[in-house]
Amino acid sequence: MNAPASLPLAQLLTHAATAVQAVRAGQSLTDALERCPAPARPGAQALSFHALRWLGGAQAVRAKLVPKAPPPAVDALLLTSLALLWPGSGTPYAEHTLVDQAVVAAKQRGGFVNAVLRRFLRERETLLAGLQDDAVARFNHPRWWVERLKGDWPDQWQAVLAADQQRAPMTLRVNRRHGSAQAYLGRLAEAGLAGSALPGTDAIVLAQPVPVQQLPGFAAGDVSVQDAAAQRAAPLLLGAGLPTGARVLDACAAPGGKTAHLLELAELDVLALDSDAQRLARVHDTLQRLGLKARSAAADAGDPAAWWDGRPFDAILLDAPCSASGIVRRHPDVRWLRRATDIAALCRTQARLLDALWPTLRPGGRLLYCTCSVFKAEGQEQIDAFLQRHGDAAIAPEPVAPGHLLPLPDNEDDRSSPPAGASADGFFYSLLTKT
Repeated sequence: MNAPASLPLAQLLTHAATAVQAVRAGQSLTDALERCPAPARPGAQALSFHALRWLGGAQAVRAKLVPKAPPPAVDALLLTSLALLWPGSGTPYAEHTLVDQAVVAAKQRGGFVNAVLRRFLRERETLLAGLQDDAVARFNHPRWWVERLKGDWPDQWQAVLAADQQRAPMTLRVNRRHGSAQAYLGRLAEAGLAGSALPGTDAIVLAQPVPVQQLPGFAAGDVSVQDAAAQRAAPLLLGAGLPTGARVLDACAAPGGKTAHLLELAELDVLALDSDAQRLARVHDTLQRLGLKARSAAADAGDPAAWWDGRPFDAILLDAPCSASGIVRRHPDVRWLRRATDIAALCRTQARLLDALWPTLRPGGRLLYCTCSVFKAEGQEQIDAFLQRHGDAAIAPEPVAPGHLLPLPDNEDDRSSPPAGASADGFFYSLLTKT
């Protein structure tokens, strides 16, 4: 975590604690940070991301030091500060600076932050040693999440949990209509930015994240920000190619990255659907920046009678609503917002969408099902059940979809192997064809 220096640390701690408090109350971190004053937002985001990555341990320690929880505002500041003091977490601040600034921030909230933080520093080794058997404190994920990963990935679950604690790389997708990845690497070098291209793709992984305004040609549509795993969708769906003007449905399109990638690669008649009109506006903004066009409709993809004109699609992309368990590095609040019961509900939604969209696909057409999840219930188990329900569905023999991708460097094939130390998000892909 880079030290944000735009405002005094006490102010940033206050804003970060407010965001953490909102997440603990069930609100998304994105919504919480949108309410943060613009000058403080980058620093507050960095601190709140850090706090949420180490929230499990911070909560366990706070419970030991202060068994009776303080008021929510004080508790959030205390937890944020404890997470930033966590050994090995990569905080850029000196301990005495953190404590002093937390005390300044606490004056606005009341409480006894100084004494608790200093006791934590004095007794840290003993406190941490007593948490080794606490799965939530040790892995900083809810217990049900840890148990589900153990069951799904008995050999890799700890590596996945460790990967969730890391900052995700900033990955770019070069607009093939505007130039090649190799050419864009040269433009980055001219701008003083370093990156590595992923062989055989339009993806570039930056050595360090930067604001998009610093990317050469971003406003002109030369490049977009999109994880390498998400960039697999468009090439998989297009396969060996679709005829010019082929009808393609992007069933859950917002925020529009995959829609745009399809249109960058081929001349298609794309219908972009999303049930949320506000999120659909982001699709329009993305396509406008890139100079691309698609039809769109704010509608429930699971209710074709409300939006389908009866003409079958040549290809369908279903990036289904899911737990987002594969993108926890980018959204550390997800692990604390999700509940164990959410998975069954999400699986029902995914099955409803698959069943509803299948009749809109022409015989011989392709449907790409994907989720940004590492849970098998939302991936392979979902597809296995779908194939049982639909006798005219089969796994497409070419191109071969990768199935489950874990957010680990060694889980990528040679075609898109990441630079050393980098990795893509967790995803699932299955390509179906109608026989």
